[in-house]
Amino acid sequence: MMVKSSTYTSIVIIEPHGILREGLRALIELETDLRVVGEASTGADGVRVVQSTDPALVITDLAPPGTQGLRIIEQLRAASARVHVLVLTAYCTDEYIRAALGAGADGYVLKDAGRAELLQAIRSVIAGQKYFSEPVSARLVSGYLRRNEPTLGAAAGVFPRITEREREVLTHVALGESNKRVALALRLSVKTVEKHRANLMRKLELHNTASVTLFAVRNGLVPAQYADQPPGDPPPMVATAVRP
Repeated sequence: MMVKSSTYTSIVIIEPHGILREGLRALIELETDLRVVGEASTGADGVRVVQSTDPALVITDLAPPGTQGLRIIEQLRAASARVHVLVLTAYCTDEYIRAALGAGADGYVLKDAGRAELLQAIRSVIAGQKYFSEPVSARLVSGYLRRNEPTLGAAAGVFPRITEREREVLTHVALGESNKRVALALRLSVKTVEKHRANLMRKLELHNTASVTLFAVRNGLVPAQYADQPPGDPPPMVATAVRP
């Protein structure tokens, strides 16, 4: 018989479909350090459960019944000052992704994710990192590069001698991804990513990951919320999912 750890991370699940809630609970409770302390099928019930249990993490679908659109994330933030919010959804559009991150989501995972990825997302978000499924990460990076390309192309003084590849590496790093995950996303070796990273930091006179993130925020490569991330790389295997 599995014995739960005396120290565990408390989790609330908000999911309108009962079979999915049951599956999530069963999957999570196979882990000795994770415990589901409440669940709900509607946003209103979910907020009440969070208020009464004060969990470390909420896993929520987008716009469950009883909420107006993506307001569920804002309501959860208001219900608990310490809670982290991990979105688990079937939606992978720029509109939904940007809205969820703007509302304060800490992670965005698609419902076709496997058990290993979901657990990685849970542990990443709990550790204070951002986590995105591969297609979500790809949309984020390509969207920011595409939206800022005219500006970046003309800003030779701001981006001295930065190559397109170095700019891609910069954006991934600013989103909180480890060198290993950036390598997977760009189909490069880890050593090549490390070289690009070192080159761009030297050219831009940046000295650590926090300064890379701040630079990316100030120049419109990533949203302003990333300026509040803790400095330093995410630990190995606790990082953003990216395109292989």
